[in-house]
Formats: sequence, structure tokens, C-alpha cells
Amino acid sequence: MARPLTVLIIDDSATNRRTLTTLLESSAEVMVLDWAQDGEEGLKKVLDLKPDVVTLDLEMPRLGGHTFLRLLMRAAPTPVIVISSYSHRSDVGKALELGAFDFIAKPPQGTPAALEHLRRELIDKVLAARHVKSGGRHGASLRGAVLSGDVPQVIAVGASTGGPPAVQRLLEGLATEPTVSVLVGQHMPSQFTKAFAERLDRIGPFTVTEACEGDVVKPGHVYIAPGGRHLVLSDRTGRLELRTPSPVPADKYAPSVDRLFESAADVLGPRAVAVVLTGMGADGAQGVRAVRREGGETWAESEDTAVVYGMPKEAIATGAVSRVLALDAIGTELAALVRRRRQSGGQ
Repeated sequence: MARPLTVLIIDDSATNRRTLTTLLESSAEVMVLDWAQDGEEGLKKVLDLKPDVVTLDLEMPRLGGHTFLRLLMRAAPTPVIVISSYSHRSDVGKALELGAFDFIAKPPQGTPAALEHLRRELIDKVLAARHVKSGGRHGASLRGAVLSGDVPQVIAVGASTGGPPAVQRLLEGLATEPTVSVLVGQHMPSQFTKAFAERLDRIGPFTVTEACEGDVVKPGHVYIAPGGRHLVLSDRTGRLELRTPSPVPADKYAPSVDRLFESAADVLGPRAVAVVLTGMGADGAQGVRAVRREGGETWAESEDTAVVYGMPKEAIATGAVSRVLALDAIGTELAALVRRRRQSGGQ
């Protein structure tokens, strides 16, 4: 058996520290090394104890979570899981941009069912950190890029753990062709997807929104699947529209990357482009099969850059992925694909 993953808990609440310790140590694969009550103490303990993973509360005295992340990523990059309440959605987005590995939303009530859900999610994400790889920092803002053209190429993107910063970097690489439309299926709780869209909207040339039922797909727009619902593409009398159906009990993920990709294959045929980014699990593997059967493009992030090489690995294992690329190459290569299709007269 592999050695347990070691965790440092940083939280100013003694109750939260005790709860997290109990939940984490319910798994034989996890060991809580220590705790800290603020970012200043936490930074010292990370440098001294060198834990595999840090859990981080953002609202703390003396040295807050965001400042802690800035200092940590310079001094000793370590996977950090932010644990935040639903009322601090924008703070979570900033933490992910600063280098946090993932986040968990605190349940509003500490019922037994809510704590069990928190326990499973916490352990899953801590264990996923075993496969974390360090990546480059994000590029500069590209809001000044000039839009051109009027017909979008639709690109469907799926991601899970590590996905928010990966999606941002993909969009930065796509900025030279900002007339595309991008549909993003990112595994994320419903209370956070709108804040995620708003953050992306502020940093690039695209108009980014949380998708709504009946949205018409427009050039230069990015549509984020609403958490807890699916995002699917439909063709309504020759016009591309979006649907956001509710999940059924059999659905493992909502949003489902498979559902997104399958709808793109059905509507766009050989014009479909599906990209699988970092994430746990196998969501997207069935979808790339559907896109490939229709002759579309199927790309996946390489093991070298994927924060968690789960979803890309499973997609590649199907044999239906046509290209495997490092994250920083995906956006620029997608832009080149769009240019080639435009020059050849295809969409």
C-alpha cells in the first residue's frame, strides 16, 4: 500500500479544523500532519512539514487565503484545496487563478448526509492531488483583441479538477481567432458557475456567460454549462441554440461532458471539435467516440500538463482522440484549425 497522503489544514475555526481532521482521517490513505489557524502560521508549517496537500480557508486573520496562495506558489508550490462557503464565489475564482488546485463548497448545514457528501468529496480531491503536476502561470489579459468575421466555429470543451485555470489558458490561446464560439462543460457546483463565467468575461476578448435555455450561439461568445444541469447544442431551423436540461437519476455528472460532445456530434457532424482537459474520472470518453464517428476533431490534454490525468487518459484510451497536446498549445492550435477551415471554405 502506498504511503498516506499528508495534509495540513489551515482554518481559523477550531470546530472546522476538528471536523476536517475527522473526515480526512476516516480514510487510511490520508494522514493529517498538523493544522494552522491563519495563513502566516500555515506558510511556516508548509515550509517546515512539506505536506502533500493543504486545505485552505480563505477568510482568516493576519494573513488571508489569497495572500497565502501568492506567497506559497512562489516559495513552495503545493496542491491547495480551498474550502469555502457558497457566499464567497468570486473569492474562489481568484484563488483558482492564484494557483489553488481545486475547491470544495462548505455545506450550508452540517447534517449527517451533508457531512458524508463533504467527506467523500474531500477525500477524492485530496487523493487526486497525488497526480498533480505543476504548471505555468496564466498569461496576461487579452481583452484588447479585435473581433473579426461573423460566423462562429463551435468548440466544445470538457474539464473537471484543475479545469478553471486550464479553460482560461485555452481561451487565451484562442484569442487570435475570437470569432469562435466555445461551449464549456466544467464540473462545478451550481452556485459557482456564474461567478466562474463572470471572472473569465473580465480577462479575455470573449463574452463569457453562464448558458441559459434557448441561448442563440453567437460568434465571440463562451457559454459555461450551469452547474447541476447539462449543456447541449441543438439546431433549430438552421440556427444553433443551447439547451440546459436537468439531469436524470442515472447521470453521474451534471453537467455531463459526454452529453455536450454527443450533441455537438449530432448537430455539427464533421465540423464538431471536442477538447478534453484535466479532470478526474472518465466523463468525455463516450463523447469523443461520438464526435470521431462523425468525422470531427477530438483533442485531449497531454499527461505532461494535465493537473489530473484522468479524463484525458480515459478519452485517449478509447482510440478516438485525434490529437494530444500540451495545454499551452491547445488554444493556439485550435486558432490555426479555425483559420484553415475558413480558408478552405468550411466551417
